[in-house]
Amino acid sequence: MCRKKMTRTVLIIDDNPAVGEALSLALSLHEIRPLVALTPDEGLALLERESVDVVIQDMNFTADTTSGAEGVALFRAIRERHPDLPVILLTAWTHLETAVELVKAGAADYLAKPWDDSKLLATVENLLELSESTREVARTRRERRRRREALQGKYELDGLVFASEGMARTLELACQVARSDAPVLITGPNGTGKERIAAIVHANSAVRRGAFVAVNCGALPGELIEAELFGADAGAYTGANKAREGRFEQADGGTLFLDEIGNLPLHGQMKLLRVLESGQFERLGSGRTRQVKVRVLSATNADLKAMIRAGTFREDLYYRLNVIEVNLPPLVERGDDILPLAEHFLDGRAELGDAAREALLGYPWPGNVRELKNAIERAALLAAGGPITPGLLNLPEHAAAARSLDEPSREAVEAALHKADGVVSRAAQELGLSRQALYRRMERYGLASHA
Repeated sequence: MCRKKMTRTVLIIDDNPAVGEALSLALSLHEIRPLVALTPDEGLALLERESVDVVIQDMNFTADTTSGAEGVALFRAIRERHPDLPVILLTAWTHLETAVELVKAGAADYLAKPWDDSKLLATVENLLELSESTREVARTRRERRRRREALQGKYELDGLVFASEGMARTLELACQVARSDAPVLITGPNGTGKERIAAIVHANSAVRRGAFVAVNCGALPGELIEAELFGADAGAYTGANKAREGRFEQADGGTLFLDEIGNLPLHGQMKLLRVLESGQFERLGSGRTRQVKVRVLSATNADLKAMIRAGTFREDLYYRLNVIEVNLPPLVERGDDILPLAEHFLDGRAELGDAAREALLGYPWPGNVRELKNAIERAALLAAGGPITPGLLNLPEHAAAARSLDEPSREAVEAALHKADGVVSRAAQELGLSRQALYRRMERYGLASHA
């Protein structure tokens, strides 16, 4: 979001007209639009009418030069009505202790009278840059919230919790292809929620009133997979005392989800290919051909193309299954989802402390959402209603440390922003990050906390 410099506005609230004139001149010379109010009430009224980026306020508005009570009241009123607006305090030495307390309460900074123009202007410029970046973060969050709400209003998302852009794109694609009857291959690491995506595709499909049948091809011995998928007549194999339906028959008129499809043996792959092409199959031990109409979704964390080259997966089956590919990114690439998911898994049983939040954001989550859920469940039990601390999360320290080494430090982010004259896109390029990734780190380091 680009704005001309003269649209940047600073409100000066000081009962001394000479102070307002001096500050106005200094700000105007740096292409900053000044507004001046001589009383707290006038200042608060201007804030309601004008778009203001930074406030500079005096601490004293009465003949009593020692209390600063009106200045404190004004600051609190601004914070209450405009909690994200940065405020610089102008204070005499007698008000220094009060000013320090107000900085702890959220004031951006304080400057003693008589002030140093260069220091004041540098402080204002820094706050204006941070205000701009924070507005961009807020705008992005609003857009993402609108996008989530649009998805949730238009599609059945099975209660899925997400906040990241990557997950929104995945869900949009999954829901767009749901109405067709084309096979969908869902890819991504273990623990990312591939079965949840399959259920969402089914819930938004034309066969949503039919059954949703899931089978984990990796959890069954190879000799049983065919019977599991296609069924078996009595006596078809040892222990088959009676006929049984396979998953294709159970899913007739609905959706069959084949998880870990890479584990299907070659002879099972050939039969699956036939069903996909014709809807026909035979139970084990039967010569009778059966006909079904089933929407097939599959998932894998394996490299199926590498398996094709190795001769362990049929290329023709791959292209039958992969008419549409929906990829689920790992949790480490969906950092915005971590805390909402953690809160969802907690379900109000305990509260995440600030240090625990930092630990959650700093850990790479090799086990993805499944690992996060397990960590939160364990911590909630141990917390026994108290706050959750990093120790209760029991995250491997070396993994968290390795993650932190990959991220630019606060100093590196500040240096890049300074080098780029506060232009976030240039600073992000310098750091090798996307703009959104840089905004997240600015928030994490408190570099955008005043706007």
